[in-house]
Amino acid sequence: MRILLLTQAFNSLSQRLYVELTRDGHEVSVELDIHDRVTLETIELFRPEVVLAPFLKRAIPESLWRRLPCLIVHPGPLGDRGPAALDWAILEGVPDWGVTVLEAAADWDTGPVWASVPFPMRLATKSSLYRNEVTECAVVAVRAALERLTRGAGPVAPENRSDTHGWQPPVPQGQRSIDWARDGTAAVLRKIRSADGAPGVEDLLLERRFRLFDAHPERRLAGRPGALIARHHEAVCRATRDGAVWIGQLKPLEGPQRGLKRPAALALGPEAPTLPEGTPVTEDGGGAGDLEIRYEERGAVGYLHFAFYNGALSSVQCQRLRAAYAEARARPTRVIVLMGGPDFWCNGMHLHCIEAAASAADESWANINAIDDLTHDILTTGTHLTVAAMQGNAAAGGVFLALAADRVLARSGIVLNPHYRNMGNLYGSEYWTYLLPRRVGAAEASALMARRLPLGVHEAQELGLIDEHAGPDGGAFRTLVEARAAELAEPARCARLLEEKRDRRARDETQRTLAAYRAEELEHMRLNFYGFDPSYHIARHRFVYRTPHAWTPLHLAAHRRIGFAARPGPASA
Repeated sequence: MRILLLTQAFNSLSQRLYVELTRDGHEVSVELDIHDRVTLETIELFRPEVVLAPFLKRAIPESLWRRLPCLIVHPGPLGDRGPAALDWAILEGVPDWGVTVLEAAADWDTGPVWASVPFPMRLATKSSLYRNEVTECAVVAVRAALERLTRGAGPVAPENRSDTHGWQPPVPQGQRSIDWARDGTAAVLRKIRSADGAPGVEDLLLERRFRLFDAHPERRLAGRPGALIARHHEAVCRATRDGAVWIGQLKPLEGPQRGLKRPAALALGPEAPTLPEGTPVTEDGGGAGDLEIRYEERGAVGYLHFAFYNGALSSVQCQRLRAAYAEARARPTRVIVLMGGPDFWCNGMHLHCIEAAASAADESWANINAIDDLTHDILTTGTHLTVAAMQGNAAAGGVFLALAADRVLARSGIVLNPHYRNMGNLYGSEYWTYLLPRRVGAAEASALMARRLPLGVHEAQELGLIDEHAGPDGGAFRTLVEARAAELAEPARCARLLEEKRDRRARDETQRTLAAYRAEELEHMRLNFYGFDPSYHIARHRFVYRTPHAWTPLHLAAHRRIGFAARPGPASA
């Protein structure tokens, strides 16, 4: 089928649906929802057979949904209506939720239902549930809806359509307001998690207004409810009625950098260093230790976890992760598995920290060099075999950080964006000019970097970008990772593979040094950061402040490219 993805943004769900539907053989093009006139123009250009809307903030115009099937992906179960489905589900602590595909109609979320897939809720942020459970169920539900559409079966007729959910409006800030004297840790976590990603929970800290994000429970520290009682790296700890929570991210609502989300201690400024240093003891971070970096061993295999918020890796975080990797290399193990985080492997440079710096160009330069240093350490490890275990999505430099490992495994539900150009024609570093061609060949490497579109794991494996995948659930993927790590750690095999690895690295170095690859990449990056073309700085600013798109980029909108010719279809009938 010809399917138009009409979406507010090309987010993780939209990208996953694009990947899966394209792989299923559909002809898919994307249009960002900017204006009704633009949408209707798109219909004439592309002539789709169905419009699929995975993420919208406006209603589809009646002149369109009366003309074509327009399927809405709603992150709620049968009967749920409204723009804040997941927010309310987390706030109210419901045990089960779901995803429903329904047809656009005059009233929001009242059209005929084409498919619905339930899932059990877990204690997690809205963003995490959206990227995982909602996305997986949406793929299943959309495929089911399209299958019914193609065979002319029509919508389903659920008996329980009018159930207890009904219409719920956007969640007002007052509904999420935290009463630190009365709210326990569980209530505080529910409120912040229900707004994670956006819009955050508005609150006062040190007499300044912020929005709070990235909360984790603390099981040991306590203090006067509402008081800031500790800091750990860039997170701050705040006491609740019955314990405390760590807050990782803040967005100031006043001052020169209002609206810029960044690590909490950096957003607080000079007051943060006066807080006593504390070691987190959390329920969701593996016990006592670091909120972001954690190491564990099982026999001859070391597992290094690094769960950075939204996958962004700042200069300081690079240095911490590099130190943790050095400690892992010093252990008497044979294999190191780089686990990343459960939601993201890594997305490269920390654009929010760069935006907040006194000199964005200088911090960009420091950040890319810090990631290059980390990549170099992994790439030149001669004492261990290394495995990149990509549990979550990865983009830009994060993809090439993974390719520095000897084996690359991925969870089947993730999406990879192995390119940089979408960020203002950024050239990229992390030794990609060495790492990518050695895996996929020079021609395919050039094509991937120019394509600017997401890859699913099936295509990534076919290209040679990754070695294996399993899933889409985390349990199946962890089973694969543990099995492959154990095989690599077998003493005789490990010794042989290490010798081959050292020989290959030595041969490659004689042909062209890693230093030469890095120098050439960084020369391009210097121009991106300090040159006359401001494209990178403009794109970064728009990204961190979530500036709405004014047009759909041509790499997404196939129907707007020169030479595109739509086949006759129902939209022209």
